[in-house]
Amino acid sequence: MTGAIDRLWAGWRSDYVGAGQREAPDGCVFCELLASGLPDEETSIVWRSNSVAAILNAFPYGTGHILVMPVDHVGELDELSSDHSAALWQATQAAVVAIRRAYAPNGVNVGMNLGTAAGAGIPGHLHMHALPRWNADTNFMSAVANARVLPEALVVTWRKLRDAWPQ
Repeated sequence: MTGAIDRLWAGWRSDYVGAGQREAPDGCVFCELLASGLPDEETSIVWRSNSVAAILNAFPYGTGHILVMPVDHVGELDELSSDHSAALWQATQAAVVAIRRAYAPNGVNVGMNLGTAAGAGIPGHLHMHALPRWNADTNFMSAVANARVLPEALVVTWRKLRDAWPQ
């Protein structure tokens, strides 16, 4: 069929997507979320310390996709102090533990896109991606329709990962 349009109805996401489209005052949606003062459930912040935070990806590749980032607005790895670099890695390790506890995946992808050319959607605030993967997790929708279907609402993902986060 020529000219087919890829559309999936996910009405529960409209508020979340709309919030993600607002322009942050300093141009960084991560800084806005971290400084908002709103409850973590509303901002999808799974965990935070004084130097590092873990936030659900607003446009996840798959269920359980989390972003780990410094609280400070830092765009490059070499701009991190050694203490903040260590804290970022420790939080990434905790994110992997939480993903494994919450979803029991066959594997976990962990990675960072540095710069727009590397695929960074928000290049000014570095962040580590961590997401669960399963054997043969490409299905009919992604293989044929070039679309992904997420089986749970983001607030459910948030709750699962927050509950599974190592103390």
